[in-house]
Amino acid sequence: MSGVPRFDPVIHAPGRLQICAILSAADEAEFAMVRDAIAVSDSVLSKHLKQLEDAGYIKLRKVASGGRQRTWAAFTPAGRDAFAAHVAELTRLAGMTAPPTLGEGFSG
Repeated sequence: MSGVPRFDPVIHAPGRLQICAILSAADEAEFAMVRDAIAVSDSVLSKHLKQLEDAGYIKLRKVASGGRQRTWAAFTPAGRDAFAAHVAELTRLAGMTAPPTLGEGFSG
């Protein structure tokens, strides 16, 4: 990672951000597990994975198992670095916000 926080629009979409968070905690993740964890359809997950793969952030591995093909996703080194930079930028931005005032947002 370059050490400079960077907001990444490829990662920032909610579904892709969730996928990256899952992949950051594992060496690889199976398609159905990710789909269920982020509660999207197969086609939506496929589109998100394709965008991450096209950006060079993940690699996909297909394995035949019990007559079915299973897909596994894993970060590439570039993807891991991009996600870390994106999280650092989100953290930096969050640190710029004013803390809520006690009772703010509540009507009593």
